Amino acid sequence: MIELVIEDAGEQMRSAVDYTRREFSSVRTGRASSSLLERLTVEAYGVEMRILELASFGVPEARLLVVTPHDAANLNAIERAIVNSNMGLTPSNDGRVIRLTFPPLTEERRRDLSRVVGAMGEDGKQRVNAVRRAARKDLDQLESEGGVSEDDIQRAEAQLDALKNSHVAMIDQAQTNKQQELMEV
Repeated sequence: MIELVIEDAGEQMRSAVDYTRREFSSVRTGRASSSLLERLTVEAYGVEMRILELASFGVPEARLLVVTPHDAANLNAIERAIVNSNMGLTPSNDGRVIRLTFPPLTEERRRDLSRVVGAMGEDGKQRVNAVRRAARKDLDQLESEGGVSEDDIQRAEAQLDALKNSHVAMIDQAQTNKQQELMEV
């Protein structure tokens, strides 16, 4: 049972790290990236749909993102959703594709985004800690039910702490990389 608790905690911690990395990818760095628009929703065909379902993306240059709708009738809806997303991007379309030019970030904006990334990193660490707390609670319950020695519980808690520390280190590394990427001019 102890192995199951630790294995489950490891999986949940990995998903917290993956989630945090996806969050980091949604922060604009001055380079064109389709990941900025992946969670954007567009009203098309009378329902809210993710932009990924309505268009494909291309990055022909470092600061240019081209959005090509699968159905040209959705061009204006996609353009409206991009404008309303408050990403600081001004779309231009030629009737077939939408072009998004990424202006260079100012020093002040880079610092602001770096703070946003820091907050996302802290959120990710809190998620990992919450998984650890839940697993510790499960271990305590196993101990109170009996059948598991106190030494086994202590070894499992040490494994759990090592697991938590390694996942927090992964988040720290991803956060540092993203902040360095943001501060590049």
